Amino acid sequence: MSEQISEQSTPRVRRAPVIAVCGSGVENARLNAMAEVVGELIARRGAVLVCGGLGGVMAAACRGAAQAGGLTVGVLPQAEREAANPYVAVAIATGMGQARNVVLVQSADAVIAIGGEYGTLSEIALARKIGRPVVGLMTWDLGAPHLIAVASPEEAVEHALRLATAVREAGRQPGNPAVTAES
Repeated sequence: MSEQISEQSTPRVRRAPVIAVCGSGVENARLNAMAEVVGELIARRGAVLVCGGLGGVMAAACRGAAQAGGLTVGVLPQAEREAANPYVAVAIATGMGQARNVVLVQSADAVIAIGGEYGTLSEIALARKIGRPVVGLMTWDLGAPHLIAVASPEEAVEHALRLATAVREAGRQPGNPAVTAES
């Protein structure tokens, strides 16, 4: 027997903003320190942190968020969840390699890019293509309207959350005009 659940009895779930943190998997003390603060601030503001789930900036951001009691999600290029860094609470093993970057940015309301290499550049491009705003902290110098360059982790999180709210309120879908710094 299946029971039908009426819409009246189904509670409305308030979904937390989802902020992607993208950056190099290569260890860099300066970038990792900034990423850890970004992760902590995302968690303290009640948002979910999603990243590529590996090392470097990704692990540092997850560590900061986890230590602040936040939820961390890793979208892994490998097919094994065990590949995730130890601070990932929810590991999504895609087996997609770098193609997982699409899943990562599509899952987010806004993206923070910290440092990074070509994988980060692809995440920035994919995010912009689908209308997700990108905040950059010591990353590719692409200028406006491609990303909003900031100088500190605090600014990065503040901008990302403000833009994530604008995206959510606008109900952006892939292919719609992007939310910009002016939003």
